[in-house]
Amino acid sequence: MEPTLRDPTDPLIDHAEGQHFLNEAFKVIVEEVLCKGTDATQKVCEWKEPDELAVLLDLELREMGEPRGRLLQRVRDVAKFSVKTSHPRFFNQQFAGVDYHSLAGRFLTEALNTNLFTYEVAPVFVLMENEVLRSLRQLLGWTEGDGIFCPGGSMSNMYAINLARYRLFPEVKSQGLWSVPRLAIFTSPEVKITVSNSHYSVRKGAAFLGFGTDSLILVNVDDRGHMIPEDLDEKIELSKSQGVVPLLVSCTSGTTVQGAFDPLDQIADVCGKHKLWMHVDAAWGGSVLFSKQHRSLMKGIDRADSVAWNPHKMLLAGLQCSALLLKDTSQCHGANASYLFQQDKFYDVNLDVGDKSVQCSRKADCLKLWLMWKAIGSNGFEERVNKAFVLVRYLVDEMKNRDGFHLLNDPEFVNVCFWFIPPSLRGKEGNADYPSRLAKVAPVIKERMMKKGTLMVGYQPLGDKVNFFRVTVFSPLISHKDLDFFLDEIERLGINL
Repeated sequence: MEPTLRDPTDPLIDHAEGQHFLNEAFKVIVEEVLCKGTDATQKVCEWKEPDELAVLLDLELREMGEPRGRLLQRVRDVAKFSVKTSHPRFFNQQFAGVDYHSLAGRFLTEALNTNLFTYEVAPVFVLMENEVLRSLRQLLGWTEGDGIFCPGGSMSNMYAINLARYRLFPEVKSQGLWSVPRLAIFTSPEVKITVSNSHYSVRKGAAFLGFGTDSLILVNVDDRGHMIPEDLDEKIELSKSQGVVPLLVSCTSGTTVQGAFDPLDQIADVCGKHKLWMHVDAAWGGSVLFSKQHRSLMKGIDRADSVAWNPHKMLLAGLQCSALLLKDTSQCHGANASYLFQQDKFYDVNLDVGDKSVQCSRKADCLKLWLMWKAIGSNGFEERVNKAFVLVRYLVDEMKNRDGFHLLNDPEFVNVCFWFIPPSLRGKEGNADYPSRLAKVAPVIKERMMKKGTLMVGYQPLGDKVNFFRVTVFSPLISHKDLDFFLDEIERLGINL
């Protein structure tokens, strides 16, 4: 087919045609993703093997474009074969469900397509981000401070590590790593029995920022995964005696697997004693701060120097929405690029916030959270958090009343970790091959549920514990009926193993 000849003086994009396509594509999105994708009678996923899926999607890119009808089918195919993360039976990750106000904010952010780096190109979002960050800091108990929205919690943690190093050794910004002594970062694993299982973003950050992973010192945890402050104190003293400079403690509010909350007040005492930067990775658990009933899990958070918090998780702000909150301001990342941030502008140049970031191009991730917050208020967030805890208690009580479900422990948060023990293994816990046989149960059930499309939940080993399921219960779309189905389906899929 020969390409259509255009008048070189005309625009290349036909707005009428483009907007018609957009309207039609939006209808597909609403129907396939937001209607079918939230309907419990529909599949969570339409599993295909990779080779088959590649053929179905016809992924090859060609010289010639395709007609509107074909493109709309492409949109429908992408929706059909993607995992429906808003489905009430999607329990696989620490993001799930949908908030329609937040989704409207995400659509609007994409349509406006601006860069949150100067007031002149993003006036609304500069002011909005400042207000959202101020409101989040207020929940921490801070009246002053700074912050920024980052592309994910891992980046927020890396920012915090870099800021801590800059505060102690500002010369590192100009002179590099040779100008600082050997530094130590203190963090903890999920379980007692481990060698190197710290939060992977802290390990990656240590490598990426030039500390080296050997600079990580793992602090012991108790049986539930809480950092032990006394061991932290001992390890800091030991590192000092070895000529190492302690820099930062990275503690956690809501660990990935067990949902553990470190004792922040006691850790803050240790950090204060040794003058260390205290960072809290609250990417998962930070949202309990909205709940008067459950915010005590983070008692002592006001004493931190920095906090990472992902509203795209428990608050349903949508990927991605990750805030780094700081008690003080810093010039750590400023480059003073006058060709980007002119100092003689006609407005207050302090509103040009781009120099706080290591990125130049940065999305306006604040809008989705701001619009949702405006819609339901802090009281609405509190209701969602409290409801999640109620649902978890219901699920745990039901598990305790059914044969074959064995909890690792009573949950502290909305993470429920359990084994399903099929009839063939019940009463055989003392057999030598019991652990190896039990380890195979969760992977097989997971394969079956994915191929049936009825359910999605994750599993993992942890320390000396063989594969078990971890279900996170927090989406406001979930009902008791969905949790009953969850238990019934696990039983159905695993009963003959």
